[in-house]
Amino acid sequence: PDADEVVPLLAHPEMRPPVALLVYAPDEPRRAAFYPFTSFSPEWQALSFALERGIPARFIDLPLALRFALGDAPAVAADPAKPEADASPPPQEDPIGLLAGAAGYDDHELWWEHQIEQRRDAAGLFQAIMEAMTLLRAEAPELDEGEARREAHMRQMIRAARREGFQRIAVVCGAWHAPALAAPGPAKTDAALLAGLKRAKVTATWIPWTSARLSSRSGYGAGVPAPGWYAHLWQAPEALAVRWLARAAALLRAEDLPAPSSGVIEAVRLAEALAALRDRPAPGLDELREAIQAVLCQGDPAPLALIRHRLEIGDALGAVPASTPTVPLQQDLAARQRRLRLRPSAEIRALDLDLRQPTDQARSRLLHALNLLEIPWGKLERSGGGKSTFHELWSLRWQPELEVALIEANVWGNTIESAASARVRHRADETDELPALLALLDGAILAGLAESIAHLLARVRAGAALAADVRQLMDAMPALARVARYGDVRATPAEEIFPMIDSFFARIAIGLPGACASLDDAAAGELVASIGRVQESLITLDRAAPREEWRLVLRRIATSDGVHGLVRGWCCRLLLEERALDGAELQRLARLALSPALPAATAAAWIAGVTRGSGLLLLQQDGLWTALDGWLRDLAPQSFVELLPLLRRAFAAFQPPERRAMGEKVKRLGQGGAAALDVMDGDGLAGIDRARADRVLPVLARLLGVASGGAGRDAG
Repeated sequence: PDADEVVPLLAHPEMRPPVALLVYAPDEPRRAAFYPFTSFSPEWQALSFALERGIPARFIDLPLALRFALGDAPAVAADPAKPEADASPPPQEDPIGLLAGAAGYDDHELWWEHQIEQRRDAAGLFQAIMEAMTLLRAEAPELDEGEARREAHMRQMIRAARREGFQRIAVVCGAWHAPALAAPGPAKTDAALLAGLKRAKVTATWIPWTSARLSSRSGYGAGVPAPGWYAHLWQAPEALAVRWLARAAALLRAEDLPAPSSGVIEAVRLAEALAALRDRPAPGLDELREAIQAVLCQGDPAPLALIRHRLEIGDALGAVPASTPTVPLQQDLAARQRRLRLRPSAEIRALDLDLRQPTDQARSRLLHALNLLEIPWGKLERSGGGKSTFHELWSLRWQPELEVALIEANVWGNTIESAASARVRHRADETDELPALLALLDGAILAGLAESIAHLLARVRAGAALAADVRQLMDAMPALARVARYGDVRATPAEEIFPMIDSFFARIAIGLPGACASLDDAAAGELVASIGRVQESLITLDRAAPREEWRLVLRRIATSDGVHGLVRGWCCRLLLEERALDGAELQRLARLALSPALPAATAAAWIAGVTRGSGLLLLQQDGLWTALDGWLRDLAPQSFVELLPLLRRAFAAFQPPERRAMGEKVKRLGQGGAAALDVMDGDGLAGIDRARADRVLPVLARLLGVASGGAGRDAG
């Protein structure tokens, strides 16, 4: 009854099912319930019939205003991963399931389809259902208090209609309730059960719904397994099998899959034959599904999954009239969707944006702002790439629960920008954690929330002053660097960011060498990632003075004793990329890192650090390969076996062409290439035991996943 005022909208020409009644508490929008409708819903047909003929029609279930006050109505989280509320919970035992079981059916939906949907003669059907429900209720446990109140309210509403003088009253309800409404009993009992109930304030509106959300697969308790199939039963009762299989064939052809007319004819015959063998009046969904897989899909289940999703369930998204009651935030979003030509769709749809175009930039800002409001219509799949920093790739999908999220977000403001700005400032004021503040700043910049950026910058400065972990500052650098370098595309005040970056970098340069001491393997891996983020940020900013200072910091770490091998190797690699380390210096550092005096695991960690990234740069470092060759030759057999998995992982990240090129270098080491390296080295390596060295080369080649060739093949 809470929705009686919006029922007339059902007859509006712009109303297109599937839709749902949304009833919610305006002061707490998460307390809400959905009542889905589609064209074959009995309630939809009854209301449509009544509105067309001017017949009074009313809802008679227990109002949600009472249920909310009682606390027995669910709170709905606006999360697309969670199913909507079932506003009409089933009785303790499924009565249809009991009847289906008595008839020998495991699937009660299949029993219902055969007995009800495919029935040619409906004479006596309702009387039979009433008799069955009466017998089942006679042996069922007593109703719980909530269900008892619901049925009491239904009876009271029917009594009220009779008092108004109505003689012919039709009731549309779940079959389980029918006996309790047909034999109402004394009115005093129902009045006593409903006496003294408090009411909560509620609001009702219509929202678009989806076919997928009508499916029981979505978690909707009153859903059906195949809403698309039931819509077909309602819309095309004649030539049912022919029309269904023709639609399946058209769907397959649209996906460039073979589905000839002869196959459709053969599938129809097979479905009808299966129905006859099973003593059924007409092919049902099971028979049609089996015929499609056997004939049109040629036994392949993969195309059948497409038919299941697109045809049996469907991907329709309903529509509601523009005059439907909405909150200001919903109205603002609808206006923006029209202006930016972003039509909501239940399908997953890709959106490729070029931020140099004003319309695409406005679309990007809208989607980022909605995400800040926890309304995830769009998911950012990738930024950068195809069109450099001006490129974003989104995945869009509108879900009904987002309507609740919009209503809830209206407390922050009446427009998307004002609501997102207020929400961001509120969240920033609740935390001093630097990563969280930077994430908010990044989001506000991407959403173009100019009025909140100054507030967020002040909060970031305060958070940075409290940050004791240098890694937090390092991890913050990429976001600040992107804003400073590419802020022009979003009109961001980059001049306010550079002083903050300089402050962060100064603290990093001072604190990083000390943070590298006494690290275990896990901590070293985390620090390596943070060092990489600083390197990425400095490359993005492309400022000479900080990059030169950074090279000095990296060199200090790369040459320090007591620093984890992975960190030292990674610093060597970054210096090599910065052209701050020549081949001779790298070979010297490699010999120190791979010295027999150090534990083999420490040397392996250094190798893992120096081999991160592209392999092309390493291929040019002959001195590194010589040092690696000597280290492998000198490993004890047991140490080699223990370190083999680490070495394999270090080289497995390279692309196949890179590994092949490395294999060729290993091959040259076994064919005299090492002699040239010895001369280049000038440090006494000409006295290598070449026979012994040849024995390790095939093993090294195998590590790289290439054929060794040359000397030593037999030894391998």
